[in-house]
Amino acid sequence: MATATRPRSRSRSTRRFGVDIGGSGIKAAPVDLRSGTLIDERIRIETPSPATPDAVVDVVVELVERFGWNGPVGCAFPGVVKEGTVLTAVNLHDEWRGVDADALLTERLGMDVHMLNDADAAGLAEVRYGAAKDRDGVVLLVTLGTGLGTALFVDGHLVPNTELGHIEMHGQDAETLASERARIEGDLSWKKWAKLLDEFLGHMEAFVNPDLIVLGGGGAKKADRFLPLLHRTCDVVPAALLNDAGIVGAAMEAGQA
Repeated sequence: MATATRPRSRSRSTRRFGVDIGGSGIKAAPVDLRSGTLIDERIRIETPSPATPDAVVDVVVELVERFGWNGPVGCAFPGVVKEGTVLTAVNLHDEWRGVDADALLTERLGMDVHMLNDADAAGLAEVRYGAAKDRDGVVLLVTLGTGLGTALFVDGHLVPNTELGHIEMHGQDAETLASERARIEGDLSWKKWAKLLDEFLGHMEAFVNPDLIVLGGGGAKKADRFLPLLHRTCDVVPAALLNDAGIVGAAMEAGQA
């Protein structure tokens, strides 16, 4: 795996570091907040198993050190995060519940760290730089990955920690049926999986009446395979930043420091 070089060419005032913690992988890179682009090629490390706080933090520390980063850090996390404290961690380890992640990471890294929900991070990036830029009204971002993350915006303002991927479908958590992981592990055809995703998005239309739905996460890379199979009344588009959105949104959170 290539070793990243420390960024030197851009003004430090516009640079922040973003980490995207996922159920299967942890990705990181420095970001230029002027453009919402990665300054260096991102590095990805497999999420440890079990994904306890100590094990995950070790990976975050390794990523930060590999970039030689020294400055504010933002972390996107797959669960509900309030004021830096983790309340849920469905696809990681139960030990995360109740952990003051901001304090833990700030202590381990020796620099200012702020954590937020991963779908919220991706949504913030798409609203500022990507597919939802300059879109008023109600915008819903859905990340297709290990789970189904959601981020809800009203006239550009975030409603945090919506976690709508956990609504019930057919007696199960929706993300166990309609996520990218469900498609891969269930060896579902695009047509069958699109039908399940379309059903989930139909519930989203009924619940929040979005003007725009943005589909992000790893599953959106092949949007051309399933977008024509969806039948929604609102606009549905693939994310512009795709799998970099979580990193960029995390860096934006660090930029608030």
